[in-house]
Amino acid sequence: MALNPLHDRVLVRRVEGEEKTAGGLIIPDNAKEKPAEGEIVSAGEGARKDSGELIEMAVKVGDKVLFGKWSGTEVSVDGEDLLIMKESDILGILS
Repeated sequence: MALNPLHDRVLVRRVEGEEKTAGGLIIPDNAKEKPAEGEIVSAGEGARKDSGELIEMAVKVGDKVLFGKWSGTEVSVDGEDLLIMKESDILGILS
């Protein structure tokens, strides 16, 4: 099953966080914060103005992005946990 977001929504795969601190301490799973960084898996066509004109998306599939800690809704697609969120929830594109 594939999930294609509508309008100005994107499907994001979280990038796994660090397993160790800079000092070499191993972080247990229950102490890790969910990463606020991910990769765009799928994107909608964009939002529409009241006139019907399409506003293209600023992000594309494969972009590495930074998003807010509480952004998006968790969904499971083919057994993989992903996030679906509006493009406006994305804070920036990482290069």
